[in-house]
Formats: sequence, C-alpha cells, structure tokens
Amino acid sequence: MPRKTLLALALASAVLAAPAMAEGVATNFSLTTNYKFRGQDQTGNKPAVQGGFDYSLGGFYVGNWNSSINFANGIEMDVYGGYKGEVAGLGYDIGVLQYLYPGLSDANTTEIYGGLSYGPFALKYSHTVSDEYFAVPDSRNTGYFALSANLPLIDKLTLNAGLGYTLWASDAAPPDYYDYKLGATYDLGSGFSLGGHVVGANKKNYYGDINKARFILTLTKAM
Repeated sequence: MPRKTLLALALASAVLAAPAMAEGVATNFSLTTNYKFRGQDQTGNKPAVQGGFDYSLGGFYVGNWNSSINFANGIEMDVYGGYKGEVAGLGYDIGVLQYLYPGLSDANTTEIYGGLSYGPFALKYSHTVSDEYFAVPDSRNTGYFALSANLPLIDKLTLNAGLGYTLWASDAAPPDYYDYKLGATYDLGSGFSLGGHVVGANKKNYYGDINKARFILTLTKAM
C-alpha cells in the first residue's frame, strides 16, 4: 500500500477515535492542494494529506502533526510541547518543536520558540538549536520570525494574513528571505472549515519554483 495512503488511513483513524480519547485531546485532519512550509513547496505543488493531535493539561501541551511530502520517504512528522497562558489579555506561548523526516535524518531539525498574541494578532520567533536547519550545513542558530492576523469579516468568514522572515545563521550559504500568506477561511460547521490562500516567498531567483506564489485550497476537520 502506498505510503501516502497509509498516512491518510492513520490520520483519519486518529480523528475518528477522538471522542473515545482522554479529555484534553484535540485532533485535526486536512486535505490540501499543496503543502508549503515557510513559503516553500514541500509536495511539488501537488496535494497532501495532513493531520495530528494535541493534548493539553492546564497550560501545558504536547502534540504531533504529520504531512505527506515529495521527499524523505514521503512523510514529515513533527513533535512538540510547551506551555501557554495569558496575562492581562496578552497571550504567551513557549516550547520546543522537533521536525522528523524518516529516511532523511540529516534534515531533522529542532527549534525552540516563543510567541505573543493579542486579540487577532500574533508574533512568534523560532530558533534552531540542532546542528543543521533542514540539512543545510553550518545553519545552527537560524531564526524565523512570523507575524499573523486572523480577522473576522462576516459570520463564519475569517481573513487570514501572515508574513514570515527566515534569518539564516551567519555561516550558512542561502540568502535570507520572507514569505507571505493571504486568504480566508470559512466555517462549514460540524468542525469542518475550508480555506483558500495565496502563499509564496521572495528570492525566487535563488530558491526557484518552490518559492513561487500558489493558490492553495485546504479542507480541515477538527475535533
């Protein structure tokens, strides 16, 4: 059975099993026309199946998220944990995230992160603590800044905007670049949502078509 089919079945089973799982567990399952990470194609501008779960206890949380990709045996697996809370309306979030690529261990990457949020706006910084940032030599200490906003427009429709900036470690070869996302998400009810977004990045003369702007549709089921 193809790896993508196995991944789809595993993720769907996790979502369907959610009601029987412990309180504090939330699951998600998505079908998307393309998977971009920080503005760059991960599936060669082809569809992907994605999903995972989160477990929270008080302010502490752990989770796992997975996606089909077109390299590293076809699977990306992310594992993370942290603590989040709120003070006087200002949200905060700190944690660690491990990106895992079965079959391509050189690309495994560990980041620590911290974020602040206020109303519909959020700012987050992620810092690479592994020896390499997605297999790029001499890239420890690469940083990523992300600014996002989710603004309600009308009933069930939310505007989503995001701007990111990759700041490579001083000894790494690739140039710094920014990425962007703009679109909207519609709440279909019963935990389903449909999003349409334009996602891309600059520096296409260096990174090539993977940074090209794409219009991406994503159907998500959350429980």
